[in-house]
Amino acid sequence: MVTHEVTNQVPRRIGVDEFRANIALVEGIRRYDAGWAESDLERVGSLVGTEEFQDDAERANTCVPRLIPFDRVGNRLDEVEYDPSYHRIIAEAARAGAHTAAWAEPRPGANVARAAAFMLFAQIEPGHACPISMTHAAVPALAANQELAAKWTPRLLSREYDGTLRPGKSSALFGMAMTEKQGGSDVRANTTRAIGSGDGSWLLTGHKWFCSAPMSDGFLVLAQTDAGLGCFLVPRVLDDGTRNTFLIQRLKDKLGNRSNASGEIEFDRTVGFLVGEEGRGVRTIIEMVNRTRLDCIFGSAAGMRQAVTEALWHARHRRAFGALLVDQPAMTAVIADLALESEAATAVSLRLARAHDDDAPDADRAFRRLATAVTKYWVCKRGPGHAYEALECLGGNGYTEAFPLARRYREQPVMAVWEGSGNVIALDVLRAITREPETLDAFDAEISSARGAHPTFDAHLEATRRLARSLAGSDSAPGQARRLVGALALSLQASLLLRTAPGAVSEAFVSARLGENRSTLYGELDPGTDLAAILARA
Repeated sequence: MVTHEVTNQVPRRIGVDEFRANIALVEGIRRYDAGWAESDLERVGSLVGTEEFQDDAERANTCVPRLIPFDRVGNRLDEVEYDPSYHRIIAEAARAGAHTAAWAEPRPGANVARAAAFMLFAQIEPGHACPISMTHAAVPALAANQELAAKWTPRLLSREYDGTLRPGKSSALFGMAMTEKQGGSDVRANTTRAIGSGDGSWLLTGHKWFCSAPMSDGFLVLAQTDAGLGCFLVPRVLDDGTRNTFLIQRLKDKLGNRSNASGEIEFDRTVGFLVGEEGRGVRTIIEMVNRTRLDCIFGSAAGMRQAVTEALWHARHRRAFGALLVDQPAMTAVIADLALESEAATAVSLRLARAHDDDAPDADRAFRRLATAVTKYWVCKRGPGHAYEALECLGGNGYTEAFPLARRYREQPVMAVWEGSGNVIALDVLRAITREPETLDAFDAEISSARGAHPTFDAHLEATRRLARSLAGSDSAPGQARRLVGALALSLQASLLLRTAPGAVSEAFVSARLGENRSTLYGELDPGTDLAAILARA
């Protein structure tokens, strides 16, 4: 049978320079001293916009990783087989320095440039960003052991990629294994045990409930010692070329993040090396956790950008009821509101990235301690609802796996779950403002720089200050923690947009998120909002 002619369907969004098309990203890297990276980012933007890269992204998520526990005669292999598309994607990300370029070439704006590259890759294929992120985050943690850092850091900084497990590699990717089935986020309940072997190495025995990217070359792991929790580097391949004992029990069947394998692993006298002081493993690994939390923000922002571009592309090509969807007032308002959310996430991502540069002032170091946790909570939690609303803009097509937003909808929750779920992060914010009051002072100084720009913002700022003061050290604070963190996050986003974005964007954002008519759903913008200007910018 021959079908009728296909009309009024939307062409595929390919051949777009995703960097140049993202005006807020371009302006942000210039604002935060990373303009020197524009040509490199343009190459990345053009690459991820190609049909070939997007085909690889789809294939990597449909031809999912497969566990190979044994070879054909029964020897343990404990390998994960990935589709070649996954290897091509992660190789391009490493070649562009999306993992460790900021450590390899520190300079003003280095973390901003690296964040932009990371977001461009994650916008199209997010799963590979997990080992890319953990490799970036492992570098400062390894500094706690100079011998291990000297041995491993040059490999982490390499822009080469080799997905095989073999001795003598010049490059490496890292993973992390902290949580256990009985404890989850409560890592002090871990039962994995480490015993010194007398030659400087340790032997680990135990079970890890989540280990992401188990084909990585090395892992940072928490295990109990006589002095308490320690942080250990566990290599997959030992110096003599033999495989370390790293028994992959199963791969997790995950909602999203399907191109990237996550598994349960068993240690049985597995060789590890102590990083930092014995008994102070949490303190040692916390910098890795903080850096991966930051990348969760970048990943959520990247997802929002993909959602907006796909929704707007659809609306500009699809007709219904006699007009293009983008010209239908109800649809125009929804997509404009989605664009506001996306730009706010991009703005705060790049500001935080600049605060993590080596030349950041002391005030920025205090600011980022609180702001990273606040933003991780808020932006990552906003991601799933944002993806759903964008998906709905595509109608039935959006709900199918043939279009990328169904995959994005399944992907967004992982950034809120990993590296501290909502309550863990909210309580961390309370700890920070109670034990490190200088962090709240620095945060307040940052958001207060927009005071006087908008009366609604000023009122929200004062209300947030009162709430923070009332909760600091209060017995009732945990029950109000989420309320506080949300208020802080919106204060920061609104402050940044008031200072850096066009008036049409900042006015609409303040009204929609802080105004008396604010709504929890998208598309309920005030009359008079300059929707055309917002969409033109998106």
